[in-house]
Amino acid sequence: MSMTKHLPMDRRAFLSSGSAMVAIGASPAFAQAGSADLVLVNARITTMDPARPEATALAARDGAFVAVGDRGDVTSLIGPFTQVIDAKGQRVIPGLIDSHTHAIRGGVNYNLEVRWDGADSLEEALHLLRVQAERTPEGQFIRVAGGFSEFQFKEKRLPTVAELDAVAPKHPVLIHHLYKLTLLNSRAVDYYGYNKPGHPTYPGGTIEKEDGAPTGRLLAAPSGLLMYKTLSGAPKLSLRDQINSSIQYMDELNSLGLTSVSDAGGGGMEFPDADPYKVFRWLHARDLLTVRIGYHSFPQVKGRELADYQRWTKSIKSGTGDDMLKFVGAGENLTWSSYDFEIFADKRPDIDRDAEEIQTKIMTVLGEAGWPFRQHITYDETGDRLLPVYEDVSKGAGLAPGWFIDHVETFSPGNLERIAKLGGGVALQNRLQFQAEDFIKNYGVEKLRTTPNFRRILDLGVPVGAGTDSTRVSSYNPWYSLQWLSTGLSRGGMRMYSDDNLLNREEALRLWTADAAWFTGDAGRKGAIKAGQLADFIVLDRDYFAVTDAEIAKLKADLTVLGGNVVYGRDSFARYDLRHTPPVSPDWSPVITFGDSRNT
Repeated sequence: MSMTKHLPMDRRAFLSSGSAMVAIGASPAFAQAGSADLVLVNARITTMDPARPEATALAARDGAFVAVGDRGDVTSLIGPFTQVIDAKGQRVIPGLIDSHTHAIRGGVNYNLEVRWDGADSLEEALHLLRVQAERTPEGQFIRVAGGFSEFQFKEKRLPTVAELDAVAPKHPVLIHHLYKLTLLNSRAVDYYGYNKPGHPTYPGGTIEKEDGAPTGRLLAAPSGLLMYKTLSGAPKLSLRDQINSSIQYMDELNSLGLTSVSDAGGGGMEFPDADPYKVFRWLHARDLLTVRIGYHSFPQVKGRELADYQRWTKSIKSGTGDDMLKFVGAGENLTWSSYDFEIFADKRPDIDRDAEEIQTKIMTVLGEAGWPFRQHITYDETGDRLLPVYEDVSKGAGLAPGWFIDHVETFSPGNLERIAKLGGGVALQNRLQFQAEDFIKNYGVEKLRTTPNFRRILDLGVPVGAGTDSTRVSSYNPWYSLQWLSTGLSRGGMRMYSDDNLLNREEALRLWTADAAWFTGDAGRKGAIKAGQLADFIVLDRDYFAVTDAEIAKLKADLTVLGGNVVYGRDSFARYDLRHTPPVSPDWSPVITFGDSRNT
């Protein structure tokens, strides 16, 4: 069996066939003085620069754009070693920036996971598991770790435990579904010991049982801790394979047009020395990153958060790093007492009684250290309790510039205005696109119409960025989010919003480019195709501004350029990509067979 990931063209075979290799971010040493490293012509460029919204040509040198305009503006910059690329009239946009994702954690796990993100039916999803079981060593876990909704399946349901047993009778199977529930087949139940006396239990979750025996369903009610612990207890890749996995994941993100992310930390990643951080630092030291990463801290142990932040703020400064890997600040978890999760299928969780007291102490430490922060807040009721803490701290230690709140799905206009008055930002993710149908059951159709309130947030003039919150609660595919913002379509095809709460396609794209740069402290440095900004851009396979609403979710990059260097190319653009991407490992990885979600 081939050990190469399926892509629309066998670019990996091309890249590994003896072609030249260049380090990511390095300009050719032999470039002629004054000439560009790369020139793109015959393009339809959407720049995101209000001074020049459209162009047909660009030039990059030393990692930045040096000219944007028409062919006449770049011709003089073409030297003997300039890479000249004909865009063939295709749409070109700035590289996409995910303002909230978990790319570091997602990277080290990518090679382990079957992805159901693009599956249209439960039948197809189960087929993917069956195929994977046939090529996976007996006893090895098979897992789906989020990124899908049962409403995207034509059957509109999740698999049963019996169906999981049938497709993989010799393997433990784990299906992690949005922090809503986890499905385990019989082998997986036995692996975790949930069918044995004295099995592990965790607050806020339920191990469903019938007649005293576990059914294989783990329910978040309403905390996702049981699901977190179960997923983290599954076998991990070796460090060598985590490195390989992260390279494959970045390649996947590049194929979708992503060039930058704001990483929100995550459970199971003890900052700053957990294996995932070590992997990405190792890749960075060898110029192997193909996605820019701004990352945040994330306390792991309840009751230790204050001590953690006291220690971290003394050992690392905000902004430490460079354009490829940079530490930004605190969050998305500031304190577990204030964490309100995001399970719209269940009742809203209340934060702890002492949340304000703990939050005040932590935010004071951050303010005194000059650390910006991000904080996960889903519900308006949580905002009611925590925003007064923000207001109090702003009058004392202060809030370092660059702080923002993630999610804010059910925030009222009044609480959004409080964020604006305090000088904060808002990071929006398409989590509800995967849970709209569940939300309606609890809150009703009318409440959904302004959840979240896009238009009100933009009208307030606060910094706004779009993102995914992938890989567990939504897909890492940015085009699902762009579709959601501009059409209001759920993954199940339901129209979620009225027209007055939708963005046009340019507004939506701005939240994924120029506006999203603010969330890693890079406003004005990236996100637009403009002289002086970092030379990150993509050539799309189809025109984002011309495709149907349904087709937005299916867009991909034909060419992705990071800092003036090609990091991804397919089909007729594959010849411009001179990198070597290693074969996927281990040799049973689902990525070998399926790529992102299906065998294409």
